Amino acid sequence: MKIAIEAHRIFRARKHGMDFVVLEMLRCLQKIDKENEYYVFTAGGPDRCLEETDNFHIIDVRVPGYALWEQVFLPLAVRKIKPDILHCTSNTAPLFPGCKNLILTLHDVIFLEKVGGVNPSLYQRLGRIYRRMIVPAVVRRSTSIVTVSNYEKQRIVETAGVSPDKIVTVYNGYSPTFRSKGAAQKYLFFLGNTDPKKNTAGTLAAYAIYLQKSLLKLPLWIADLSIENVRRIAAGISHEEILDHIKCLGYVKNTDLPDIYNGCMAFLYTSLRESFGIPSLEAMACGAPVVASNTSAIPEILGEGALLVDPRNPADIASALLKLETDVTFRKNISEYGLERVKLYSWENTAKAYLDLYLKVGNSL
Repeated sequence: MKIAIEAHRIFRARKHGMDFVVLEMLRCLQKIDKENEYYVFTAGGPDRCLEETDNFHIIDVRVPGYALWEQVFLPLAVRKIKPDILHCTSNTAPLFPGCKNLILTLHDVIFLEKVGGVNPSLYQRLGRIYRRMIVPAVVRRSTSIVTVSNYEKQRIVETAGVSPDKIVTVYNGYSPTFRSKGAAQKYLFFLGNTDPKKNTAGTLAAYAIYLQKSLLKLPLWIADLSIENVRRIAAGISHEEILDHIKCLGYVKNTDLPDIYNGCMAFLYTSLRESFGIPSLEAMACGAPVVASNTSAIPEILGEGALLVDPRNPADIASALLKLETDVTFRKNISEYGLERVKLYSWENTAKAYLDLYLKVGNSL
């Protein structure tokens, strides 16, 4: 069977969530499937992080602009291969995919929901508009839709009007490079973002309360958010005093994250809305206690023993941080729970689930 897989961004230098999902899935598929023929379509890039094998072929389609790449040049390239299946991995797909069977990984439908704020990033706003235009039509034409949690499956049913029978839940995993080395507990850690769903303002407000009440007053390390954005947000919540305690790391390579997780007293995963939450697994695998939101898919993924808080209540977030700081036994228990919980997830399990789906769709041809 010939299987084409869209992996547009896996070779770009600065990868983020969905890029790592498809990259790790492909690496595991290479290990477990030596029979089917795979054609991986990328947009090229400097980080050649995936090697070809006998049955895995990498095809670079270098065209500026994502919409043009996806809607025109990807289908043209697919038609030359004549695959049995095209799997598009990152929420969108060609309206005319160039083969009979389309599998779409729809990580979330947040772009179809009302949001609690406007994203200041023009790139992300344009991406939201594009997805709102394309996805409703694509989901109707897909043979099968994959999403990453049962919570998100229900949101797709409610928001996009898709039959639940058409949707398969496949959980994400985490890399074994994320492992505990013994936490140094030198700081708090937060993955920032300008997207309103990441709740950066609420998290900084919680940190201000923590600083007022803490004896240690641990610094807050923030990745993926510039100091200019942090200043703007802190001013917006009238807490500029916290800036002296904040360290902005900028973009952090995935390979550098394990050491950061291992060094933190707590990892803040206080989003308003998530479809899965890979960073929370990575942090738990490193033994870092995770202060996570009690909303959306996060409780499903982290389980009943996780330290869950109301992300809209800064005092609740601060209270969790203070308890971790002052109660050594509690902190140890949360850490040990996380180390056990992450054993449920792996990229090997993810790849096996996708292979099962490919074979199911292929057998129906």
